[in-house]
Amino acid sequence: MDVVVHAGALQPLLADCVRDSDQVRTTELDRRAFAHDASHFLLVPQAIVAPRDADEVSKLLRATAAAGIDLTFRSGGTSLSGQAGTEGVLADVRKHFKGVEVLDDGRRVRVQPGVTVKQLNAHLAPYGRKFGPDPASEAACTIGGVVANNSSGMACGTVENSYRTLESVVAVLPSGTVIDTGAPDADQRLRALEPALHAGLLQLRERLLANPASVAKIASQFAMKNTMGYGINALVDYASVPEILTHLIVGSEGTLAFVASATFATIELRTHAATALLVFDDLYAANASLPELVATGAATLELMDATSLRVGQRLADTPSFLKDLIIDSQAALLLEYQASTAAELEQLAGAATPTLDQLPVGGRVRLSSDAAVRNKLWKLRKGLYTSVAGARRSGSTALLEDVVVPVARLADTCAELTALFDRYDYDESVIFGHAKDGNIHFMITDRFEDADQLGRYRAFTEDLVTLILANDGSLKAEHGTGRVMAPYVRRQYGDELYEVMVAIKDLFDPGRRLGAGSIITDDPELHLKHIKLTPSVDAEVDRCVECGYCEPVCPSRDLTLTPRQRIALRREIRDAEDRGEHQLAAELERGYTYAGLHTCAVDGMCVTACPVLINTGALVKKLRSEHLPKPKDVAWTTLAKHWKPTTAAFSTVMGIAEALPAPLDAALIGVNKAGRALLGNDHIPLWSVELPGGGAPRRRPAAPGGSTDGSTAMAVYLPACVNVMFGPLDGPGVQVSFEALCARAGIELLVPPEIESMCCGTPWSSKGIVDGYAAMKAKVLPVIQAATDNGRLPVICDASSCTEGYAQLIASVPELNIKVIDAVAFVATYVLPVLGEYRKLESVTVHPTCSSTQLGLNQDLAKVAGAVADQVFVPLDAGCCAFAGDRGMLHPELTAAATGPEAAEVADLDATAHASCNRTCELGMTRATGKDYRHVLELLAEQVGVLPSQQISAGASAGGHTPATRNR
Repeated sequence: MDVVVHAGALQPLLADCVRDSDQVRTTELDRRAFAHDASHFLLVPQAIVAPRDADEVSKLLRATAAAGIDLTFRSGGTSLSGQAGTEGVLADVRKHFKGVEVLDDGRRVRVQPGVTVKQLNAHLAPYGRKFGPDPASEAACTIGGVVANNSSGMACGTVENSYRTLESVVAVLPSGTVIDTGAPDADQRLRALEPALHAGLLQLRERLLANPASVAKIASQFAMKNTMGYGINALVDYASVPEILTHLIVGSEGTLAFVASATFATIELRTHAATALLVFDDLYAANASLPELVATGAATLELMDATSLRVGQRLADTPSFLKDLIIDSQAALLLEYQASTAAELEQLAGAATPTLDQLPVGGRVRLSSDAAVRNKLWKLRKGLYTSVAGARRSGSTALLEDVVVPVARLADTCAELTALFDRYDYDESVIFGHAKDGNIHFMITDRFEDADQLGRYRAFTEDLVTLILANDGSLKAEHGTGRVMAPYVRRQYGDELYEVMVAIKDLFDPGRRLGAGSIITDDPELHLKHIKLTPSVDAEVDRCVECGYCEPVCPSRDLTLTPRQRIALRREIRDAEDRGEHQLAAELERGYTYAGLHTCAVDGMCVTACPVLINTGALVKKLRSEHLPKPKDVAWTTLAKHWKPTTAAFSTVMGIAEALPAPLDAALIGVNKAGRALLGNDHIPLWSVELPGGGAPRRRPAAPGGSTDGSTAMAVYLPACVNVMFGPLDGPGVQVSFEALCARAGIELLVPPEIESMCCGTPWSSKGIVDGYAAMKAKVLPVIQAATDNGRLPVICDASSCTEGYAQLIASVPELNIKVIDAVAFVATYVLPVLGEYRKLESVTVHPTCSSTQLGLNQDLAKVAGAVADQVFVPLDAGCCAFAGDRGMLHPELTAAATGPEAAEVADLDATAHASCNRTCELGMTRATGKDYRHVLELLAEQVGVLPSQQISAGASAGGHTPATRNR
């Protein structure tokens, strides 16, 4: 009989399992934020706990089992079949399980479940190796989910998937036992600690081997991609209990054990590829060509139907030939050959030519080895599901299915599937997938709300199951059984093999509390329950399918919310309001103020990862504007109109604070904190001792012998005002450095005389202060237009976020055609080639900023850094620092959370110097690492030796403020 735990008792029960009570969350906001994943199901957990290690997981398993509470593990939240949802306790293992240990010169790797596939491959790339599975969601899906679902992908098939490449695991069993299956004494420990499990697995193996029909059925089912039910092929393929257990866990969706770490054999990185998009007249013709194309040794054959292609035409970076195609009923195959050497690739492509020449594609197939072309085609394919789902009707739910049949039967299966769409009026359906393996994905959309809609879906599913099983296929190829297909496991495998699966579940988890609802269920209508509804909330984000691709790049992901959760909570609030639950809506709104608004860096990094280009920061800016107190609005708008004295005053204050004797620091901090407590943390910045004094004025006299109207200038230079407010840590700063570098190259710059009153507008746009932004825009754009001679000259800025800000400001007026260039890119293009010989530093660690990433500046940043030092390090964990103008001073906990992993890596690298390309980001990284981060152009100017001997800026020599020497 279950033990019922009252909600008030759950918090202490879980807190006893972990070191810090903050690892447990039970607020309404947190529970509803974590309820959402990439699937079309929605279950709200009672609590979320984030264990740090296997020992805490062991305690958690014991405690929840004793209390009769369901426990489900989640990492990336990209699973699509409902296996990561629960109404019990949800264990978030993405936050802490981040370890990667490269072994045997990259031939093997030990990795924890919270690491994404993309991160893992970044660790392996220097060794010329990669992870076997290659799911399209590699940027967001984690190793925990890949193992739990036996995920595969475009190229790995059934040869290089998790099952085939996994060597051993450190597993925590439902009993709490922690076992390393790769240890020499693993079998002995299992026999001693888990005697019933050990004996039971061997008995099930004997049961299967004694039944030829079972062995034949298993061989047939697992010859293709198959994640339906448990991987009972492990009982046939392996003889020892540790090996059986290791491989039974693969594809078990977290229902048998928790994988604290996994050791894999890696595969060679095939760096040479030849790619083509083959466009056929229709879906049947594309599928009919598959057997011959598979025989040519193609690494990938990705299918896209006409709807997929139409959606793809609307995406950024889609190749022009596809954008220009008039699409009716066509379908395409993304074909790619991969090899380790150019010679091997040439041989593959040459051998395939006779087959390619005979394809009915209306012309000769031309394989391309151009990396730019390949990247665009794969960006289209990898973002296809979310892009197609994002194009659905607002308010509808996207339901993605995943089936597989033998390749020879795929053409007929797709034809019959299309007929099912017509029969059930799913007229916006789409088919795509890994055709090389006979594995297709299809999507249907509906509200799935009333009896008619659910009845239609029920009947459609029954006919789908009949269709796939009649073609000797599997109802799940790589997305896992989850809740969506659990009612049909028995039907696919038959009574005998299903009973073996039930026996496996009961051996591992007799209480059936782990991952309840996934794979094994007695509920024939489980797939019809808890279907997620998505109310319309805002045009900017309604197309979100909650895929989670945005989460790994979000700086607040380990502090408060991710972009997916910010959007999901707006939907929760709207849904509560629609249901008349106004108290719940108000509670969620209160929690959202800090978690959703105050701790969002609005850096736009989410848009770089989102397949449908949603900028959640834009939603947050809009919400900030709606919640903006009138006095704050008026004050900031006034500052926009008087920006010159504002920046000068701020510079002076920072100079005074920086020059204070160290014994007075505590008093200043005390007064500062008291002001924050009185007026609010989101209004008063927090001063800290590592902050520099103010900088020098930006105005410049006309260059000697130069024009006053810019006729001899090469560009208009707009030094960033942030460098006035926060002076350099050392030397004269980036403005003097950039000007000196340009002077060495013989380049004249024009700094408008109005510069002291100019700003890119980012401080106002990020805070949602519409009137202030408009005031600055009205002031700045006429100056830029006149200075650039209506766009004849480009605009240059020396802080990447301000470069982005000016670009957005100018783009807001379509008739303006003025090019904006960051100073780093300008130096990389026009200055580096003429600098000559000079001595470099030994090494430099570079922090790419969110703006440098969005501007496409990182390649130039690395190039300039390479001109500074012989060795350039870019941390694998580099990401947005979240200082975000003043956000890091208002909420320093945000920057601390965002920079933690990168800071640890920076410490290990121990470079000679540290550089970035944006002043506030340099401040954020200095605070996070204890290393002095400076603008990369400052370092370059010093190494080249172009700075004035006294290192006093032109502004200082003209009577401006000279940055104070730090006294700490």
